[in-house]
Formats: sequence, structure tokens, C-alpha cells
Amino acid sequence: MASEQDDRIARRTHETLGRRLRRRRKELALTQARLASRANINQGFLSEIERDRRNPSANTLNALAVALDIPQAVLLGAGTDHDAPQPYESRELPLLGSIPAGPPSGSQEQLELFPVLRHLWAPDRYCLRLSLDSMEPTLKPDDILLVQYRPGVEPEHVQGRICACLVDGSPTLKRVSVGLQDARRVVILRGDNPHIPPTIIDHTRDFSIQGIVLCLVSRVL
Repeated sequence: MASEQDDRIARRTHETLGRRLRRRRKELALTQARLASRANINQGFLSEIERDRRNPSANTLNALAVALDIPQAVLLGAGTDHDAPQPYESRELPLLGSIPAGPPSGSQEQLELFPVLRHLWAPDRYCLRLSLDSMEPTLKPDDILLVQYRPGVEPEHVQGRICACLVDGSPTLKRVSVGLQDARRVVILRGDNPHIPPTIIDHTRDFSIQGIVLCLVSRVL
């Protein structure tokens, strides 16, 4: 009996990421289409990952781990018992319901705490619970995001990134880019929701970037 268990552990230890991903998906009785929807990735890309023909980015790997309800280390096969429930280290960060106008630790909002994996923790980070749908379908209401507090970062340095911004004192979460309008530099804020037009920020507006979204850490399914 022990020999059979050792053989099973040995086989799973040497599993590829694709096989481990497919096995966990089947344990949860999920179709590829359903898992792809949960992780907000293309089903064809998911199929390629399961066949070990493509390697997921760090953000995609994190989204898959969240969708499969396992730590990333388990999905990656860290340790010989990666197929069994594993304890993992976490640390707590402030969880806010709106973008703070200053350091998250000094927010006037009543602080909740949210546990993140230890390697995601840093003193300049916080968690943000999304309430609006401007970033649909990439991000959804009630998603919890990991944000790095970066006040005053130049928009040119975060082209295409989703950022927590303040526009005339009002918070917004948008992709940031820089362009020209009438030969003047403008900041363009875009949501991923195609029904919401971009916002053009010129020199007459009070604009600042407060933080950069790093990854999705929790999604209600």
C-alpha cells in the first residue's frame, strides 16, 4: 500500500504544469470554457497551457490559481505533496473600498485586513475591493486587487497599466496612456468596458496617479 502511494506521489511530483492544471480542473468538474471564463483568459490559450505548448504569464498563473482555489505554489507543484491540501503563509494588508488620497495606512476609511500570500506582501501595498464596472470584462465588481501605492508616478512610466487615479479629487480606476491633442500632451484614461468612453486629462485638470494595480487576488464566483 505504501509503495502504491509512493509511486502516486512520485508520478505527480514529475507532472507538468499542464497536466497538473488539467487534473485540478477535472477535480472541480470544470470544463475548459468554464475555467477560462473564471480566470478571464481565452479558452484556446488555456487549452495550449494544458497541452504544455504555452507558458502562462505570472498574472495568468495567479488568475488560474484563484479560479482553481489553490495557492500558486500548489499549481506549480512545489514540494512532493503538491496534490494534497497545503498550508501556506500569508500576511495581512489593508483592504479598502475606495482609492485612498494618501497612504493607505492613514486612510480615514475604517480599515479591514485581507490576507495575501507572503511573497505578495510589501509595506507599500494594499488591497482594493472594486465596486464599479468600468474595467469589465477584465475586472468585475467585488474583485479584490493588489495595489502598489505609487503617488506621483509619471503616466509615461505606466503606459497601458491599470492604475488607481485621482481626477479633480474623484477616484477612478483606469488604464493610463499618454497622447497628444492639439499638439499638447494629454493623459488618456480608458476602461476595458467598451461602452464607457475614454477620459482625456489636459493641463487644466487636477490629476495624479496614486497606485498601480499589480494583480487580482480574489474573485467571487
